[in-house]
Amino acid sequence: MNGPSASQGEEVNQDSSAGNSGGSGRRRRSNRGGRSRTSTARSAAGNGNGSGRGRGRRSGGPRRGQGRDRRDDARDQGQFDRRSAASSAPPLPEGTVVRGILEVGNQGFGFLRSVEKSFRIQQDDVHVGKNLVQKFQLNSGHYIVGTVGGRAPRGRGPSLARIESVDGDAPEDVKSRIFYKEMTSIDPTERFLLGGTGNISMRLVDLIAPIGKGQRALIVAPPRTGKTILLQQIAQAITEVHPDSMVLALLVDERPEEVTDWKRTVKAEVYASSSDETSKCHVRVSEMALQRCQRLLEAKCDVVLLLDSLTRLGRAYNLETAHSGRTLSGGVDAKTLEKPKAIFGAARNVEGGGSLTIVATALIETGSRMDEVIFEEFKGTGNMELVLSRKLADQRVFPAIDVTLSGTRKEEKLYTPEEIDQIWKLRRVLTSVNPIEGMELLTQRVGAFEDNEEFLLSLGS
Repeated sequence: MNGPSASQGEEVNQDSSAGNSGGSGRRRRSNRGGRSRTSTARSAAGNGNGSGRGRGRRSGGPRRGQGRDRRDDARDQGQFDRRSAASSAPPLPEGTVVRGILEVGNQGFGFLRSVEKSFRIQQDDVHVGKNLVQKFQLNSGHYIVGTVGGRAPRGRGPSLARIESVDGDAPEDVKSRIFYKEMTSIDPTERFLLGGTGNISMRLVDLIAPIGKGQRALIVAPPRTGKTILLQQIAQAITEVHPDSMVLALLVDERPEEVTDWKRTVKAEVYASSSDETSKCHVRVSEMALQRCQRLLEAKCDVVLLLDSLTRLGRAYNLETAHSGRTLSGGVDAKTLEKPKAIFGAARNVEGGGSLTIVATALIETGSRMDEVIFEEFKGTGNMELVLSRKLADQRVFPAIDVTLSGTRKEEKLYTPEEIDQIWKLRRVLTSVNPIEGMELLTQRVGAFEDNEEFLLSLGS
């Protein structure tokens, strides 16, 4: 045929429509071999309204205006186009068992993400249909085990056909759970017996600033004072003495070798976004970790989240949050810390069963004004503070706990009446002497006894 090819025909149609909608009302001519540069430029500018609908562009060229942003947003939500899905790995055979943590999007369907891959969006992530999400009232953060049954609509990868369990329970049981936002918070009344491992540092924490189930604990630490080691010891003590508790570690902007060390030494579910990741990844992993904790709390589990650190989390949100135009000292936007506060504030003891304990670290004396502002915003939001001292650490006194600044609110609810009298007596003695000498003396005296009960009895009446 002498007529135009398919691609040329498309150019003719685009040219014609662009001419009609561009405001000039003049029909542009196209020849058999294509249009001239002048005609193409006029067609591209024909709209005149800056909408960038892509008329007059060359085939395969980049979209203009907002079209590119919408496509990127869809990809970020796991909605890959057909060409991407077609180039993915071969489909899983029907009946293959799959597992992962659910992430539900705004459109009602979701995908199973992998903790090991830091919840990165993969082309072969299992698609969970809207019908399953609605049927079992699923939400982001549920750990799902099920079987696949072919490809998802529009080739989004494998599709979940059947759900075997949700958080270890039958999927039908999810409907009877109380939603997180409907729970009633109460003061912590049961203490984690960290000293049960025999570790001196944990025994001292039990005496100075006990951690209860549902505590919102803040470890305030200058650099190189042993905060990471202390956090790992807390995780090891809880997993050993309270094996029924679910321990999760959230590491934000941490060194990659530290992430590896956590995974190898601590029996916890590690959610990590290391320092070689973007701030967007830090935020994504943190929010998925929060969703996971909330779903476990709805299942009436005692959950412990160890967060290192709130300071770096605040920095990540400062980069990713749309700024309000109101900037605090240090370059922190006024709205930046709303979400980090919500994450830290999620800790609570729930009436009727279950608790979410968050032990987070905050950096001070780093030389950064931003770090100081972030700490000041979180100061007072917790109900337990453990302050580490640079002077004690320089003298190699560990744990480098500043007794005068550390403590737990309403600690009388975590001790017996006999214990609280002895604890207060001990604090009066420690606050009346030099901090370094007092901590050295306390460490020696506590180490001379098998457990804290014997030590408190030795203080007399």
